[in-house]
Amino acid sequence: MLDMKLIRKDPHAIEAQLKTKDPSISLDSIIQLDEKIREVILEVETLQAEKNSLSKEIGEKKRQGIDTSSLMQKVSSFGDRITTLNQERALIEEKLQHSLMLLPNLPLPHVKVSLDPKDNVCIKSWGEKKPFTFPFKNHVELNEKLHLFDFKRGAKVAGSGWPAYKNLGARLEWALINYMLQIHFKNGLELWIPPLLARQEAMLGSAHLPKFESQLFKIKDEDYHLYLIPTAESALNGLHLEEIFLSEELPKRYVAYTPCFRREAGAAGSGERGLIRMHQFNKVEMFAFAMPEQSDAIFEQMVQGAEEILQGLNLHYRNMELVTGDMSFAAMKTWDIEVWLPGQNRYYEVSSISHCGDFQARRSLIRYRRKDDKPEFVHTLNGSGLATSRLMVALLENNQREDGSVEVPEVLRPYLNGVKELCPE
Repeated sequence: MLDMKLIRKDPHAIEAQLKTKDPSISLDSIIQLDEKIREVILEVETLQAEKNSLSKEIGEKKRQGIDTSSLMQKVSSFGDRITTLNQERALIEEKLQHSLMLLPNLPLPHVKVSLDPKDNVCIKSWGEKKPFTFPFKNHVELNEKLHLFDFKRGAKVAGSGWPAYKNLGARLEWALINYMLQIHFKNGLELWIPPLLARQEAMLGSAHLPKFESQLFKIKDEDYHLYLIPTAESALNGLHLEEIFLSEELPKRYVAYTPCFRREAGAAGSGERGLIRMHQFNKVEMFAFAMPEQSDAIFEQMVQGAEEILQGLNLHYRNMELVTGDMSFAAMKTWDIEVWLPGQNRYYEVSSISHCGDFQARRSLIRYRRKDDKPEFVHTLNGSGLATSRLMVALLENNQREDGSVEVPEVLRPYLNGVKELCPE
């Protein structure tokens, strides 16, 4: 969430920055609500001062034996008006808070201004597209003989967009997760397995609410009001709601494995069949709480951790710095790491790494204290490390052979009891 003091200082400049993310944004209503709150505060303070003055006068007159009934009625009316104004103020502050929560984070000054994802900037690439000397297949076609997933039976259970992994497909999925976690352990991250359901407060804190309410699965009845997490980011941020770290405790660098649940699966086009876009997928997530001076280095560490995994799998990828209009809502800088999927004839994101500054911390009231100084908001960072579904697609499509078999990367074989290849049945 943005600091209202920052908006108040230069609303036109802040609005211009926000419009680079979303041209429809206007701060007019927010400025009006803020001005109304300050008007109400001024009126309350004025009335309270008059009330205090009258109360003092009543005390003096009572000591002198003078009738004070009219003055006491006036004091009472002041009290009633103050109560009404405070109630009005609470309602306006609630509206202002809701409006502020709908504003995205401000992009860093160096981020390229554009609303078109085609303008995203390639920072680096690693490896090369694999040349094929035979007509290659996409992962759905390969699966017809490999039988790693069963989309029809998954649909029987939950409808389209919910995958069912089987046999070596399920084992390969677990191999990927274990391989990635081992890389993160080596790099010093602390493992969490958080709840898969989150309270409204946690989702507000991570900025998945209220903006993305329609994209979330939820449970709401007389006993529960919970959301299925769209990413472990929302749960990991929620672990420290309303806490104050000591400066020497930071940075906190976490990693978590969770399934993730999202409504936006099933984008148009046959190119997104199979595992490309699902309602449920597995992801290993990196998350960090840091002091401002630590956060840039941690961003680089997250990028390097994701790259180390892809290089170990020998997958060609590229790092893209997203333009303002394509960035994460909560981010002030986002890099996507994209792998080449030959069956789709395009790059697809397998990791999105975001520097959120104090945006989530301000919503979540997560702060840190340097010795006896006043608490300050931490910086939060998050990054996929990695999402397995598209990574599975990349492994199958890039490592396929002419006979329909698929070579298993060497780094995954220890997690598969030495299995070196997936063979058609």
